[in-house]
Amino acid sequence: MSKPEADQPHIDAWRTQVRQWLATVLESRRTPASTPEAADLAVFHNLPDDEERLLLERCRAYQRARFDAGHQALTLPRDKGGAGLSAAHAAAFAQEESAFEVPPSTELISVTVRLVAMAVSLFGTPAQRDTHARAFLRTDLLACQLFSEPGAGSDLAALRTRAREEEGAWVIDGQKVWTSGAQFADYGLLLARTDPDVVKQAGITAFLLPMDTPGVQVRPIRQMSGGASFNEVFLEGVRVPDELRIGRPGQGWEVATATLAFERTASGGGNRRKGGTFADVLVLARSLGRTRDPLVRQRLADLYVRSELRAATVDRVARASADGGRPGPEASLTKLMASDLLTRTGQTAAELMGARISADTGEPDTFAWTQHLLGAPGYRLAGGTDQIQRNLIGERVLGLPGEPRTDRVPFSELPGN
Repeated sequence: MSKPEADQPHIDAWRTQVRQWLATVLESRRTPASTPEAADLAVFHNLPDDEERLLLERCRAYQRARFDAGHQALTLPRDKGGAGLSAAHAAAFAQEESAFEVPPSTELISVTVRLVAMAVSLFGTPAQRDTHARAFLRTDLLACQLFSEPGAGSDLAALRTRAREEEGAWVIDGQKVWTSGAQFADYGLLLARTDPDVVKQAGITAFLLPMDTPGVQVRPIRQMSGGASFNEVFLEGVRVPDELRIGRPGQGWEVATATLAFERTASGGGNRRKGGTFADVLVLARSLGRTRDPLVRQRLADLYVRSELRAATVDRVARASADGGRPGPEASLTKLMASDLLTRTGQTAAELMGARISADTGEPDTFAWTQHLLGAPGYRLAGGTDQIQRNLIGERVLGLPGEPRTDRVPFSELPGN
């Protein structure tokens, strides 16, 4: 748990200290760009490797400064390597940070800091927290997530990657897919089946896999938008020492469920820009001279309201989270709202432009939106499909009856991709 309320720094005084610290490492946010071309409208990064490495280094410099100042993992308990503060402190930090030019983050940075580091902090041994969780929180090491498989996406419990114990190590064979940033990662948080004779959820174990281990092969997947931020990862006779096992043998399902709850929170919130925003659509409407059209104004108003509701929900969920605890099913709300907002934003931009979006004619403020439109559908799958989020909300938040049980994992218990 976080520190008792009496031991927490006063929120206003702490907020002032945060603001002063941010001013020493970041520049104040500038006036919003006048055209969408000035912003990255891609939902998923499509940068060449050399540019992606430069972006990663910018992100890591800020994450390291934040860690060294004691502002990383704010609600994680102190005995787990965090600051041990309340959700209110985390919300205050996010508010203060929004006034500054924070380096645009990436999927790999988010997975490292907000997913893998948290999983190792919660389920790892003291030695693993000292050696790996701290390095992940500071981004001295980067980590990808090796969960999804070609035949086990949303039905994660059906994964087929196998690990067998052999002389103090585990020998792993299998395949993972849709792995963001695997080509740049030092480690991967991997799920493998270690006991095929028990029910599916009970036979899974989690491991930290060094990505340079012999037998690991990373192959990029070319996206329809032109980029290759996702990868296939092939594992053949890969040996992982037992000291890199996370949690007990068979505890992998619990590790996965907690990690994916953090993923939904990261997907719904966070400071990583994902695609175009309402501000970008408004700039577009103005540049096309459409803001006096009553139907366009109605669409813009709807998009603005949904954007504000999402921001308010992200803040409310963060404040309601138990200090230092794991995100609950409420995290599904923010993730579902984020994917819906991305879709509506792209649709509104496409309606404004009409045929202008179909080809790169050199006309400003048009073709760049294809990066958003081509990426938004994928976000409805990442971190657990929209259908899974609705089931989680219905059953675990609203208390509706669960899905009928079959020989498969109940739909509401599927943790996602």
